[in-house]
Amino acid sequence: MKTKQLTRMALLTAIALTIFMVEAQLPGLAPVPGIKLGLSNIVTVYAVFVLGPKQAAAILLCRVFLGAVFSGQMSTILYSGAGGALAIGVTILSKKILTKKQIWIAGVLGAIAHSIGQMAVAIGVTLTPGLIVYLPVMILIGMFTGAFTGLCAQFLSERLKL
Repeated sequence: MKTKQLTRMALLTAIALTIFMVEAQLPGLAPVPGIKLGLSNIVTVYAVFVLGPKQAAAILLCRVFLGAVFSGQMSTILYSGAGGALAIGVTILSKKILTKKQIWIAGVLGAIAHSIGQMAVAIGVTLTPGLIVYLPVMILIGMFTGAFTGLCAQFLSERLKL
């Protein structure tokens, strides 16, 4: 790995982690637990489309692990990890069919996948299948937040030359 690429990845990881930590201090968007803007996903979507899947996965993995360590909530690894893994998988697959003008769509699809991953972990951890009733609300809100993060990633990819 070249020094320039490693530096770029470290910078994006630091940005994503900072956004994650700031957002963790904000009150929730809705009375449903686990719903937030997911602003650090801007970096993940951007990285998939600009740097590539391996680099984006490495940035996501570092952000999830360090976010759990710095927040002191190790359960974050489970929820963010499962949601992030599904989201980046969908984003990587989306990259194969979307253009750079359609990155926002990958944001929406990734947010939906993230909600599904988080819900699967929540049901698995609590052994409460009834939590599934929250999934439609999470997906609906995720579509809006995913569109926002996707549009931000699209804006960055068009204008930022890292």
